[in-house]
Amino acid sequence: MLNTTHKLGALIAAASLIFVANVQAVEITGAGATFPYPIYAKWAEAYNAKTGVKMNYQSIGSGGGIKQIQNKTVNFGASDKPLTQAELDKDGLMQFPTVVGGVVPIINVEGVPNGKLKLTGEVLANIFLKKITRWNDPALAKLNAGVALPDANITVVHRSDGSGTTFVFANYLSKVSDEWKTKVGADTAISWPTGVGGKGNEGVASYVQRIKGSIGYVEYVYAKQNGLNYALVQNKEGEYVKPGFASFQSAAKYAEWDKAPGFYEIITNEPGKESYPISGATFILMHKVQDNPAMAKEVLKFFNFAYTEGDKMADSLDYVPMPDAVVKLIQNHWKIDMKGKDGSAVAE
Repeated sequence: MLNTTHKLGALIAAASLIFVANVQAVEITGAGATFPYPIYAKWAEAYNAKTGVKMNYQSIGSGGGIKQIQNKTVNFGASDKPLTQAELDKDGLMQFPTVVGGVVPIINVEGVPNGKLKLTGEVLANIFLKKITRWNDPALAKLNAGVALPDANITVVHRSDGSGTTFVFANYLSKVSDEWKTKVGADTAISWPTGVGGKGNEGVASYVQRIKGSIGYVEYVYAKQNGLNYALVQNKEGEYVKPGFASFQSAAKYAEWDKAPGFYEIITNEPGKESYPISGATFILMHKVQDNPAMAKEVLKFFNFAYTEGDKMADSLDYVPMPDAVVKLIQNHWKIDMKGKDGSAVAE
């Protein structure tokens, strides 16, 4: 009898270990935009500590994220370039926004302190169009009286990979420069008139740190975390506002998520004296019909955690969380749009 009891106890213990192992073995996979990588990594760490579920996110650029979700090689894709309803429908996808941030021009110019160089949208476009090639160009000198601009060549640094950060930046330039709109346009990958390419926000930040006289563009947190100098960009109202939570939030309030098909919203060059002009949301892409509903449910649980418990983490990195009303809208779309192959709802 004692031996039987020992065997039963051993079996229960083994079953418990198997159960715990299965819970710990859950690993969500995602890939895409480097723009939100810092906050996704922070959310993933907190969620793993709370639930034991891991979230493995590959920061490979929005273009790569779109391709990977189209090919079903990850549980979710991530892109700072929203897809139109037609693009979503073509691949059976749905999308939803997670946070809002901003893209800042970063510079490595000797003698110019952080946040002191001023740029209008047109001048910024002309630098990237290779029409302004020296730091003491009259157009720059006119905007920056009292700033000692060196007689030095400008080296442009841009993204070499498919990038939502590029899309946000180029979309802004298309709105403030007709020449940019006509000659270059806006997409995750564009034909750059000049410059050297770096992979990811990390690559651009690294190049600008190393190359004297350079200018690039990154999501604000990369500039902040790496101690990079950024330039101020004039907004639609003629103000030079500092990038950060407050100015991103000011731009974000003009987004009309409830009226946007498929949550397609672009918030560059928004009105408002406090608004940062190169603001943008970042998005998650998932299939509407899920081959593995149980895994899709785990993904939604993760993002539900991000929406309900991740706001302070987002704030700490100067990302703007989605307002409660928008979160409810997103959660409702999960329930309506996402199904298993049998037609049953994935979201609880």
